[in-house]
Formats: sequence, C-alpha cells, structure tokens
Amino acid sequence: MTRVAVFGTGSWGTAFSMVLADAGTDVVMWGRRQELTDAITRTHENPDNMPGIPLPDSITATHSHEEALAGAEVVVFTVPSQTFRGNLEGWAQSLPSDAVLVSLMKGIELGTTKRMSQVIGEVTGAPPERIAVVSGPNLAREIAQRQPAATVVGCADEAVAEKLQQVCATAYFRPYTNTDVVGVELGGAVKNVIALAVGIAKGMGMGDNSQASIVTRGLAEITRLGVRMGADPLTFAGLAGMGDLVLTTTGSLSRNRSLGMALAQGERFADYRASHRSVAEGANTSLAGAALGRRLGVELPITEKVCEVLFQDKPPRDAVAELMTRELKAEQWR
Repeated sequence: MTRVAVFGTGSWGTAFSMVLADAGTDVVMWGRRQELTDAITRTHENPDNMPGIPLPDSITATHSHEEALAGAEVVVFTVPSQTFRGNLEGWAQSLPSDAVLVSLMKGIELGTTKRMSQVIGEVTGAPPERIAVVSGPNLAREIAQRQPAATVVGCADEAVAEKLQQVCATAYFRPYTNTDVVGVELGGAVKNVIALAVGIAKGMGMGDNSQASIVTRGLAEITRLGVRMGADPLTFAGLAGMGDLVLTTTGSLSRNRSLGMALAQGERFADYRASHRSVAEGANTSLAGAALGRRLGVELPITEKVCEVLFQDKPPRDAVAELMTRELKAEQWR
C-alpha cells in the first residue's frame, strides 16, 4: 500500500486525503495545531474544516512533520502559498530522498513570482521528474461528498504523472495526466484573479454579457502569460484552464468571487482581510501575477485593474471604465 503524507488540514487537504484513502493509500495528515490533528485521528472527522463528514479509517493525523514523512512515497502540500517557502525549509531535511513531491496550491509567490513547483525545486533540490502539481475544477466540499469530479495531474515525467494518477483515481474522482506543468499550475493560480474581477462585476450589478466577457478575456490573459512562459496553449482549454476558470468565476462557494462582490459593494480590501480568517488566494496572486506580466512584457489588463482595486483603493467603476476604453485591438494576439 502506498503511503502518502498530506501537509495541511484545511478543507482541500482533507478532501484530497479522502480521495487518496478511497483510492487505497495509507494517508497521514500533518497539521500545525496538535489539538486538531489529535481530533482527526480520534474521531475520524475534521471538526474545523470539514465538520459532519466522516473520514476513512486509513487516515490519521499528526503534529510532527518527521512522523508524517516517515516512509512516505508521496508528499502532498496544501498550505497557504505565501508561507509555503518558509514552512518547506523547516520540513526539507526530513523529506524522503525518493518521494514524489506534489503541490495542490494555487498561487504565485510574492517577490519572486515563482510558481509553487519552482519553490519546491529551489528549497528541496528535487529534479522536475519528482515534482508534480494537481489542479482542476475541484471544490473541496463537493469532493468530500464524493460527487463526480475530474482533475489534472501535471509532471514533466509522464510515468510519474501516471503513477500519481493511479494513486488518486476513484469512482468519483477522475484524474487526467499532462506533462505541461507550467500551464497546469498557472491556470490554477491566475484564474483566481479573474474570479475576483467577475465578482466585482456581479457586485456592481452587471449582467451575463459583462461576466462572460471577463471570463473570456481573462482566459486570453492567462493563455498569453502561459505561452510566454513556455506552456502549451491547449492546456488552457482543459480542466486546469477553462474548467477551473468556469468553476471559480461562477460557483457560489468561490472565495475569490465573494471577495470581488464585497469590493464592488464598497468594502475596502484592508477591512475585508482583517475580518476574515483566511483570504482568497487571488488577492496576492494579482500582485504577483501583475509583476510577472510586467517582467515578461505580457499585457494583463484585467489582472492589473484587480490589483489596483485591491491595493490602491481604485473605485471599481473607474477600473471598468479604464478597461472598456483601452485601445481597440484584434481578438487574437500575435
């Protein structure tokens, strides 16, 4: 039986642990708070992040990262992206030398503009064939309820991607493989920024035409950036691109969309952040994504305006007006 360590006891880490267990793996979760990891092991439920949903008996949890990593063949990371590097530096010495390292995180690191797989490589020294990403239209609670869903397992080594595919395939969770790690990862990160923009439009009372236009032009932004970084443009037409984008921009459970709606209704981001335990990943990703676009010479107008609304208190109506009065262009870029 494959042993998998899952770092993170949030809703997505819990749901993915259930998938792994249902697929026949032995799962140990690592969590920062010992009282929570003790409760998970004792009650087979995550009372904080997935209350009311029983966990398979093969899932245990621990506060000790050494204990979690002992004998692990696969290590899955699902912690906040902006604190990931510092956390990983503390875990790195205990990582098994041959374990496959998997990122479930959907963010871009502030300052470095690195993707999470790049952070893993830098901190651990692991080669690309030992680093993988999982991304797709995957709302944690629906997966924990065992509703049918699909996802993408990305790894430069196709054989490793296929191995991970088997490790997380169940009757309700269908993984596909892709060797385009850049595209899979970038689609999962930047779609959160576009969901913020859609939330702003909805919060301003705009209708379906406006929201569909943002989704479509948002996909164009993601694709432009991805292609500039070496990604396959077809990746953005798949589950990790359009699939995840549609979910995050339309789903009622999307935290990024909800944040956008709050901003449109007059709430300042600083106040929103102060009143919420966890803030949508798209906020910091807008900063990192805008910086990445400027560094690579890629136009990201929606991302730039979202960033200005969030961090410069630009009124949403001004941001919309500026987007709509930009220089007219052909739809396809050259």
